[in-house]
Amino acid sequence: MAKQCDKDSTWWNNTCTSISLYCKARGVQGAINSTHCLGSTVVETLHQRVSPAEEYFKRYMLLMDDNTSLDHMGGVNWRLAGCLLLSWVVVMACLIKGVKSAGKVVWFTALFPYLVLVLLLVRGVTLPGAMEGIKYFLYPDWHKLLSVHVWTDAATQIFYSLGPAFGGLITLASYNRRDNNCQRDAVLIALANSGTSIFAGFVIFSILGFMAQELNVPVAEVVEGGIGLAFVVYPTAVTKLPVSPLWSFLFFTMLLTLGLDSQFTMVESLITALYDEKPSLRKNQWEIVGGVCLVGFLLGLPMCLQGGFYLFVLLDWYAGSWSLLVLAVTEVVLVGWVYGTERFSRDIYNMGIRTSRYLSCYWVFTWKVSTPLLLSCVLVATLLDYQPAKEGDYMFPDWANGLGWGIAISSLVVVLPLTCKEIWSGVLSGLPLSTMFTPCRLLRDTATNQAIKASSRNLDYVKHEKDNIEADQN
Repeated sequence: MAKQCDKDSTWWNNTCTSISLYCKARGVQGAINSTHCLGSTVVETLHQRVSPAEEYFKRYMLLMDDNTSLDHMGGVNWRLAGCLLLSWVVVMACLIKGVKSAGKVVWFTALFPYLVLVLLLVRGVTLPGAMEGIKYFLYPDWHKLLSVHVWTDAATQIFYSLGPAFGGLITLASYNRRDNNCQRDAVLIALANSGTSIFAGFVIFSILGFMAQELNVPVAEVVEGGIGLAFVVYPTAVTKLPVSPLWSFLFFTMLLTLGLDSQFTMVESLITALYDEKPSLRKNQWEIVGGVCLVGFLLGLPMCLQGGFYLFVLLDWYAGSWSLLVLAVTEVVLVGWVYGTERFSRDIYNMGIRTSRYLSCYWVFTWKVSTPLLLSCVLVATLLDYQPAKEGDYMFPDWANGLGWGIAISSLVVVLPLTCKEIWSGVLSGLPLSTMFTPCRLLRDTATNQAIKASSRNLDYVKHEKDNIEADQN
């Protein structure tokens, strides 16, 4: 629309406005010519133009104003609060009967994104300019590969997409049978994760290549990560497609199902931890699930304020940052060096999982050496590369960054009280302090008994099957 105004006008306030009136409206008295106001002020510098998608996202969806910030949070965005409430109601409904009901829902929420990605890829590669976007995705800038920052970003992305140290993998795995082949599952999940990322890259960059050709700019200028990619750049590209409402519906439904999948896992991890700590709570399943979802909803309400977007960015910047890496390194060191790889390998063997000698050496090497070392390198690089939180041109105030550091440290500090309790119990028991670094006898005996029972069940099952086969043959 701005290109349709004559040379003495500019597009402002949804209409073509004369340069003179525009200068006065922006606090400058009069204009010199069609490009400059009085005082040699360039007209284009008086107003920062944004894309319609960004304007819709921030002004209509989030109700943000020019003065919105962490110091001016504004009022409640009731539409956003309603969507938050609806999301938690869906989560509660899916988890109210435990992990089995959630498992049935996940069949849809996990597979539907793949269907949408396939449809978007088929449509994307047929668009003009798609090949330029795919070339940009496939051919790297080799000079950037010499940057440590690129490799730490890649390692961090893989780490967060797989989800270790969040507790979700351990929680869901705890519902498996003891003889479930966890080794096979771990390899398949890792391969599926990397394959999905590569496949999604083709989908995204084919659309971005089309958008770059439409705007007549290089692909690098339309590439944007984070929230902007999902809610500004990609929706802008989708609007240029034929039958754009259909593609928009599929795209945002896919985002919704992905978010629900992650939320199911996080909430189920918390609920399972409560059940494990207090088994009697399982009798009040509806109340526990409803209470956890209610608390989650109330904690999310501050982000439904007009300035809640900045609070969301602050949490995203600090909550899942270096503190999560510290927990991951601690976990793998405790398993590999304190609990011991010999005990761990024996536990896996008792589950009925058999591995070759060379594969066992590989797993031991990853548990004791490579994984702790690589995670420690990523942790150090993350801390050295630390930058205060920001969103676009808005720099977060010092008190906000201090709050962010407090949020990051809180996930580590919360472990200290129980750690001190265990140490104090060990001191009072009169046993050598070395016993605190070995599994307790009760735990070892329980694990051994479970292994024996599982092996016995497997032998009984095999014997039963053999008897059935012999009976059929006779």
